[in-house]
Amino acid sequence: MVYKKIRLIGTSEDSFDAAAEDAVDRAEDTLQNVKWAEVVEQGVEIASVENRQYQVEVEVAFELED
Repeated sequence: MVYKKIRLIGTSEDSFDAAAEDAVDRAEDTLQNVKWAEVVEQGVEIASVENRQYQVEVEVAFELED
């Protein structure tokens, strides 16, 4: 088996957990064979948004087809 990893950034005005869910949900909607995800980095944008925006960088691995 061969896997490919990509990095996605999920965002949420609610929490880091919701931001991670956003990224993973999007990966599952647009990629096939998603196997796992790891949170790489977390941050909060406060300067240019009305409310805080939680951001989570997620590394997503999926299996490549033959």
